Amino acid sequence: MSEEEAIHVADVSEGIGGDATAEPGAPIELPVVDVLTGRSFITGKSGSGKSNTASVVIENLLDNGFPVMIVDTDGEYYGLKEEYEILHAGADDECDIVVSPEHAEKLANLALEQNVPIILDVSGYLEEETANELLLEVVKQLFAKEKRLKKPFLLVVEECHEYIPEGGGMDETGKMLIKVGKRGRKHGLGIVGISQRPADVKKDFITQCDWLCWHRLTWDNDTKVVGRILGSKYASAVEDLGDGEAFLMTDWDESIRRIQFHRKQTFDAGATPGLDDFERPELKSVSSDLVGELQSISDEQERRESELADLRQELDKKDRRIADLERELEEARDLSSMADQFAQALLGKAEAPYRGGGGRPVAAAEATGARAADSDKGADGDDEDGQSVLKSYDEAVAATESDGDAAAAGSGDPPTDGEASAADGGAAEADATPSADDPEAPTAAGEGGEGPVDDVDPVTRADVAESALRFDDAVELGTREAVIEELRSRIESLPELSQGMLRHYRREGVSDPVAAHIDAGGDGDSGHAYSRHRPVRRAGLIRHAGRGHYAYAVPDLIREAYADRLDEESVREIVRAVETAFVPPAERSYPPDADPSEVGVRDDPDGAGVGGEGVPAGAGETDAGEAAPDGTTSSGGADAADGDGVDDGTDDGDRETGTALDPSESGLSDAARRIANRGRTADE
Repeated sequence: MSEEEAIHVADVSEGIGGDATAEPGAPIELPVVDVLTGRSFITGKSGSGKSNTASVVIENLLDNGFPVMIVDTDGEYYGLKEEYEILHAGADDECDIVVSPEHAEKLANLALEQNVPIILDVSGYLEEETANELLLEVVKQLFAKEKRLKKPFLLVVEECHEYIPEGGGMDETGKMLIKVGKRGRKHGLGIVGISQRPADVKKDFITQCDWLCWHRLTWDNDTKVVGRILGSKYASAVEDLGDGEAFLMTDWDESIRRIQFHRKQTFDAGATPGLDDFERPELKSVSSDLVGELQSISDEQERRESELADLRQELDKKDRRIADLERELEEARDLSSMADQFAQALLGKAEAPYRGGGGRPVAAAEATGARAADSDKGADGDDEDGQSVLKSYDEAVAATESDGDAAAAGSGDPPTDGEASAADGGAAEADATPSADDPEAPTAAGEGGEGPVDDVDPVTRADVAESALRFDDAVELGTREAVIEELRSRIESLPELSQGMLRHYRREGVSDPVAAHIDAGGDGDSGHAYSRHRPVRRAGLIRHAGRGHYAYAVPDLIREAYADRLDEESVREIVRAVETAFVPPAERSYPPDADPSEVGVRDDPDGAGVGGEGVPAGAGETDAGEAAPDGTTSSGGADAADGDGVDDGTDDGDRETGTALDPSESGLSDAARRIANRGRTADE
C-alpha cells in the first residue's frame, strides 16, 4: 500500500483490546479508498475525542487532495480554515457565504467537479426545517451526480442521531442519509456518522458500517451496544478509555485494536473554553470566484424575493381597494334603498288626504302627480309642492266645515234612514254630525283643492258625513296599512339577533349597541355588537342619541309618515301593529309598563288586540260581543276582528237590523263619530 493510498491517523495503545501482533506506538493507517467510499461510525461521550478523530481523518484527506463535505451542527470545524482553503457555507456572518436550499446544486458541483472541500454549517439556521431542507437537497444532488461521476467522495455528518434516530420520527433527510449508507458505496459516495449516543442511532446504519471507532462511553444503554457488537469485555473496558483513545473495528483486517488517535493540527474550535484568553487564529479565505458564483445565486434569490414582496404588497393594496369599493358600493346601495323608502314615505304623506277616491280634487291630483315625479330628487319633506297640497286641503276642510254647519242649521230636520244609508254605505250612522269645536275633523274638500274658500259649494249634512267616512277609511285602510307594512317588512328583513337588539331598544328607550347585543343573546365583543347593530340603524328603526347611545325610533317614524297629524292614541295603535313583527305577545303593551286601560286593551292582556295583529279596538269602542247600553251588540269589535283594528265600513250586529246606535257606543271611526256628535248638537 503506497503512501497516498493510506493515511496515518493513530498509534497502537496499551491495555485490553490491544493488537497482540503490534507493539504499543505502532502506526495505524486507514486505506483512503475504504474511508472515502465506505460507511463508518465514530462515537464517544462528550470530551472523549470523537470530533478530534474526525478532524484528524479529514486533515489527512485534505493533505492528499481528496475532497470532503462536513455537515457541521455545532459550528466547530471552521478551524480547518487555518491550514486549508475550504469553503465555509452556512447562515452566519462568519461564513464565507450565506446559503439556502437554492444553492444545493451549486454546492454539489463545487464539491464533486471542482474538488472544493466544503463545511456545510447548519448551526446558524434559526428554523430547523430550513437546515433540514438544505441538507436534504445537498445530499440528493451529491447522490445524483455521483451516479454519473463515480468519484470517491466523503460526507461527514455530525450528530447523526438527530437525522437517523433509532426510534420513530425519521424524516426525508434521514431516509436520504440511510440511502447513501446502503447504496452510496457503489457510486463512490462514502459517509461517516458521528454521535455521542450510539443507543439513539438507528442500528441498521451502525451494523452496515465498514469501520467503527468507539471512544469512551459510560451510559449503560451505550455500553450495551458496545457489548452486542464488540463483546462483553469491551463493554466494560470502553468506560476506562482515555481522551482520544478508542477501540477500532475494521472490515478490511477483521481486527479490534485499542488505539490512540493523533491530535488535530488545526485550530480546535470545538474545545471547551478555559480561563485563558481566546485567540482566533488567522483563517484562510477561499477564492473570490467561488464565492462570486454562489453570491450570484443569492443575489438572484434576493431579487426574486424582493419582486415577490413588491407583488404581494401591490396585491394587498389592490385587495384593500377592492374591499373599499365593495364597502362603498354596499353603502351606496343602502343609501339608495333608504332614499327610495324616504321618497315613498313622503309621497304617501302628500297623497294621504286624497286616498279615499271619488272626491279627490283634480287640482290636488295634478299637484300630487308632480310631487311623485320629483320624489327622486331627495325630498326632505319641506318642498313647496307637498306643502301646497296639504295647505290647499286644510283650506278646503275649513270651508266645508263652515258650509256644513250652515246647511245643518238651516234644515232643522234630522236625516232619514235612507240618507244615512247613502252616507255610510248602509251603516246606522246617519245621525253623525261634525263637531264645530273639533278643528281636526277630516272632511271632503269638494272642488276647493286649490281655489279660495269662497269657491267651495255648500254641501248637505249627509254629504259631509259620507265624505268624512270615506276619507277616514282611506287613511285607516290605505296610508296606515302602507306604513305598517313598510315598517314590518324592514323589521322582518333583519337577522334574528338584530331583532333581539331592537326589542332591547324598545324596552330601554335609549341604550348602547353592546348592551343591546348582550341582552339579545350575543357576546360582549364590540365588533360583533356593532356588526349586528348596523342593519337596525340602516333600517332607520333606531336613531343616534349622542355619546354612542341610540333611541327606539318606530313611533317617530310613524309620526313623520303622517306629518305629525295623528293623535298619540292612533300612533300607539300603529306602533302596536308594527311591533307584532318582533315583540312577543307578553311584551306588546306599549309602553311595556303601561296599564292595559291606558292603551285601549281590555280583555287581551298580551296587548295583541282582538284581531291578533297587535292592533286593539279603537279607543272608546266596545270589544267584540260586548253588549251596548241599548242591549244591542257593538260593531267595533267586529271591525277589530278583521285583523286591522280599523272601521272598514262593513255592517255587523245591529247594522243588519237598521237600528240606530249611539255614536259613542257604535263602531264608527273617530272622524265619523265626531261628525255624528256635531249633528246631534245641531238637532238639539
